[in-house]
Amino acid sequence: MERAQSATSAPADDPRSWSRAREDLRRGFRSWRLWGHLGWNDIRSRYRRSLLGPFWMSVTMGLTTAGLGSVFSLIWHSPAATFVPYVGTGLIVWAFIGGCLSDGMGSFTESAELLAQTSAPLTVHVLRTVWRQTLILAHNLIVYFVLLALFFRRLHEHGYTMDGQPCGTPGGMVCHPGLGWNAFLVIPGFGLALAGGIAAAMILSVVATRFRDAPPLIGAIIQLLFILVPITWPLDTLIQNAPGKAWIIELNPLFHYVQIMRQPLIGQQLHWWSWLVAAGLTLAAWTVALVVLRNYRARIPYWV
Repeated sequence: MERAQSATSAPADDPRSWSRAREDLRRGFRSWRLWGHLGWNDIRSRYRRSLLGPFWMSVTMGLTTAGLGSVFSLIWHSPAATFVPYVGTGLIVWAFIGGCLSDGMGSFTESAELLAQTSAPLTVHVLRTVWRQTLILAHNLIVYFVLLALFFRRLHEHGYTMDGQPCGTPGGMVCHPGLGWNAFLVIPGFGLALAGGIAAAMILSVVATRFRDAPPLIGAIIQLLFILVPITWPLDTLIQNAPGKAWIIELNPLFHYVQIMRQPLIGQQLHWWSWLVAAGLTLAAWTVALVVLRNYRARIPYWV
């Protein structure tokens, strides 16, 4: 009788049970006051005693956008009125996506003291990192609104092209619909990117905690993926000069997350394929994240 009871109770006490993984996620999301405070405190600590505080992020992003946008608009023979917002929004979106990946790797190692002193769910530390990146994104959006105020007339124009030629010109670039109500599609786009960022940060944080050689390797891969995302070079130029070869860029999973957020923000033609790919990748990432959390959550405090 006692053996039967112990056999039935063993799975419930198993640290690798699905119920404990789900409970960690549930408690982690419910502890929004904790990870919200920790994430905001990270931003405050980084810019403590500075004149502008966190708004230095906006200044840095604005200067980077102005410099890269102006130079590369000359290189690619694109009007600054369309290319500078294109570069700026791309950098803003990439800063969020890339930050979730690169900073996500250190979610547990940077919180070693908290892991040792508190019994908070592991999900809290991942959400802290992603929330910090969300706050950075909010500050960088100031740059977007400045770009919108400067170049709204051009971006709102129906049928604008990245090369400045009239829409429908033989051999011309893609004609974009212009800013309109489609701009609100950035909300579900951000939701997909946020969900994917949480899952990816969960996976990478476990890998980076177990294998300390992983962060440099993953960082190099992220840099390579950045080069393959059309941020400082126009995707329309690739489509025009190498028709049928855009699939090479579409193999980059981060390309689709950038597109579903940038296209609505600057009124570009929506590629629904990117939305389907991003949704599929997010679902797959969460499946892997749940498996990783189930199998390794009990070992993380020892690895740290």
